[in-house]
Amino acid sequence: MEISASFLSSSLVLLLVLLLSLTYLLCHRPKNRAGGPPAKARQFVVQGRPFLDWSTDLLLKAPAATVAFPGGRVLTASPAVIEHILKTNFDNYPKGSRSNSSMADLLGDGIFNTDGHHWQIQRRIASLGFNNRSLRRYLTDVFHPEINDRLLPFLSRAAASGSTIDLQNLLERFAFDVVCRVGFGFDPALLVADAEDAGCKGGGRFARAYESALALILSRWRPHLWRIPRYLRIGNEAWLREELAILDDFAVRIVEDAKKTKKKNTATAESLIAPFIEAGGLSDRLLRDVVLNYVLAGRDTTSAALTWFFYLLSSQPAVRQRIFDEILAVRAKSGGSVGGMFDVEELKDMEYLHAAITETMRLYPPVPLDARSCAGNDVLPGGMKVKKGWSVNYNMYTMGRSEEIWGDDCREFRPERWLDREGAFQPESPFRFPIFYAGPRMCLGKEMAYMQMKAAAGAMVERFEFEVVGEELREHETVAVLRMKGGLPVRVTEVRRERVQ
Repeated sequence: MEISASFLSSSLVLLLVLLLSLTYLLCHRPKNRAGGPPAKARQFVVQGRPFLDWSTDLLLKAPAATVAFPGGRVLTASPAVIEHILKTNFDNYPKGSRSNSSMADLLGDGIFNTDGHHWQIQRRIASLGFNNRSLRRYLTDVFHPEINDRLLPFLSRAAASGSTIDLQNLLERFAFDVVCRVGFGFDPALLVADAEDAGCKGGGRFARAYESALALILSRWRPHLWRIPRYLRIGNEAWLREELAILDDFAVRIVEDAKKTKKKNTATAESLIAPFIEAGGLSDRLLRDVVLNYVLAGRDTTSAALTWFFYLLSSQPAVRQRIFDEILAVRAKSGGSVGGMFDVEELKDMEYLHAAITETMRLYPPVPLDARSCAGNDVLPGGMKVKKGWSVNYNMYTMGRSEEIWGDDCREFRPERWLDREGAFQPESPFRFPIFYAGPRMCLGKEMAYMQMKAAAGAMVERFEFEVVGEELREHETVAVLRMKGGLPVRVTEVRRERVQ
């Protein structure tokens, strides 16, 4: 039997790729999983600098704030381009197969990782859980007890002991408790002292597995090369498979519990996943995807925003004082007692707090990068030609540092830029501030996120002061979310009673 030269050549190339992959993986095996996600997943570095800082310098000097890279990748910080891909020519810019395939192991066909009919169905069902009645119930039944019974007592103990705590870690545990209680009617109780125990139904184990799985998937930075180790179940892909097994087990139990609740109660169930159960006809696999997509949306984004908020507040005493004074004024207006939980109307009246949180997200967007895939040849505003199959990535971190968008004080933390002369909050165009996305995929949970952040931040500012330990500037690390590198070590002090009378 004769072997053609082309067949032999192809076989040798395939063998070479396989050997190189194996060599790389054997030389880069994770040595200590206890240390968390792999370093390459935690930070993308270009020419010795974090990618977000490197790309910001590049984009701010580029014509139309848009740059094309080899391999069909476009990076932009242009509001006009963002409006084009997220609204004007929305149908031509889906999430796309490139993003979908690499994230499919974690997010599956969930709302953040799918397009077309599947996305439309999920968005329609998901919208049922974000009405005004539901938001008020989440505030009363979840946010209040989580803040009053867990978060504030934890901070009181830290203040009494004088110990240093990692505020980022605390806020992540708080956010995870909230998203599980609101999303699935499940309480992982990570803010409880024994949160790591098995008695908490594996919540702590799930949270760690989720963080590792997300980082490992985002470390698939060589297109398609990760498919070989995944097939062979070696290296980081073997580790990822173990973490995904933990997540799958957790999500399956959540879905089973939600179905049991539905059978016991024919009325509308009290969780975000309930409308999906009630819709019927959805596979258990898709319901698993819904669970993990909600965790991604609710855990890291709000905790990241609040971490940077308190970091900025620690060096801006005038801003903190104005927030504190606003809270007291709102209390006086409503007749509410100091230290009590805020109702919906009180939170709405906290315009300056709303502005300060928004200004934080302008400078430190929880999700700094997002991408769309070009479905057909196109021309972007500014004249750049984009071919079918290219990805268009927009950089919200850069946008917050653009003088063209925000003026020459763009790098300053100034909540006042969001207020009118009467002190009322004035929103910006979502294409200049796409933190909650824009167009047809605008975030359904925007109001709930603000309510959660304002309820927590308001209660914390009213009761405590936070001193950041160490004088060094805090840096970011980028996985899918803009977390603070090394956490946020703080010392906590309770506000003196006479200050709040």
